[in-house]
Amino acid sequence: MSSAHHHRFRAFTPRDLDGLLRRVSLTDDQRLALRAVSSVLPFRTNAYVVDELIDWSAVPEDPVFRLTFPQSGMLPAPDVRRMADLLAGDAPRGEIQRAAHEIRMRLNPHPSGQLDANVPVHEGRRLTGLQHKYPETVLVFPRQGQTCHAYCTYCFRWPQFVGEADLRIATDDIAATDAYLRAHPEVASILVTGGDPLVMSTAVLRRYVEPLLAIDTVRSIRIGTKSLAFWPYRFTTDRDADDLLRLFEEVVASGRHLALMAHFTHPQELRPPVVREAMRRVRDTGAVIRCQGPLVAGINDSAEAWAELWEETTTLGAVPYYQFVERDTGPQGYFGVPLTRGHAVFRDAYARVSGLARTVRGPVMSAMPGKVCVDGVAEVAGERVFVLHLIQARDPGLVDRPFFAAYDEGATWWTDLKPAFGASRFLPGLEPG
Repeated sequence: MSSAHHHRFRAFTPRDLDGLLRRVSLTDDQRLALRAVSSVLPFRTNAYVVDELIDWSAVPEDPVFRLTFPQSGMLPAPDVRRMADLLAGDAPRGEIQRAAHEIRMRLNPHPSGQLDANVPVHEGRRLTGLQHKYPETVLVFPRQGQTCHAYCTYCFRWPQFVGEADLRIATDDIAATDAYLRAHPEVASILVTGGDPLVMSTAVLRRYVEPLLAIDTVRSIRIGTKSLAFWPYRFTTDRDADDLLRLFEEVVASGRHLALMAHFTHPQELRPPVVREAMRRVRDTGAVIRCQGPLVAGINDSAEAWAELWEETTTLGAVPYYQFVERDTGPQGYFGVPLTRGHAVFRDAYARVSGLARTVRGPVMSAMPGKVCVDGVAEVAGERVFVLHLIQARDPGLVDRPFFAAYDEGATWWTDLKPAFGASRFLPGLEPG
């Protein structure tokens, strides 16, 4: 099945950052500022991203560079200066880590109740590597999959990657996961997520997936991954690429729906031929590729980028799924796009694509109550309002019921919104954030 030639994965971490940045004409101070950001927020990329996806002649505007390399605006200027001074002065490692921790704690490391409201309890024990936000869906965070082939600068799961154990969501207790799912037959869909589960070997991934096939109530399995964009060789020439595809075939043969929830951010990620080959091989197993990603300032905040992304993924046999709103964590102030502009980008892109690509929903905020979709801006009873609905909700009774928020040109997230018409709540059971 695979070619004999193996592409060797080579990761780059913060210690490589200065050398990589010497490819472009930055001053010493500019490089130091980017190193300062990388000492607070995670940085990891790889040779494929650096050599195949980034157009270095277009840096710093190149979208994949902005997607994977730190930008000085990702942190408040005083914090960048503080970290730069510590690095320039060769401060002790402990002092640098304490300063970084202090800054991280101001960046809302776990939005929307991740560490409390979503953690399930089984027989009196909190299962901290699982999330059960919606009745029919459970998220599993395999301990060995809590890294990625490369990190996105805007990632809302950045706390997983900064080396602070208290901020990490992970499990390797497969027996507890199994027991919880058997005790909750309402759970029909499992999302194996991270990090990126496909950084794991197929043998390790199998240890998490195979037991799910013995639970009759599990109807679908999803694998959240950025590997099609950042390391497509995972499906073509990695040593266990064929084993991975056989595992996919086994899941499909069991009668379940297998979805690869592929994270694509910009059409540039689809251009190398190996990506198309990887997508073809995944689809040949019977798995479905569903594509999602957030709208982020300076990377893909144009209708042209999204229309091309949705049409191209559709042409390649994948299904456009969600366009997300940048979450209220980490560098949201730098990457966030106001909801009113975000919806205009979505609408303009949606209007340009064929009906086949209009499977996409957005812009969607994955917020405390659930997945809040911005349907548009309208005038109702003489008041300008956002029209919204919940695609998914903690309370299923709230799903697909339209509601209104007072128009706010600067609103970027759910918690910025207030009920329209002077009401105290959006709907019965749906309070302001």
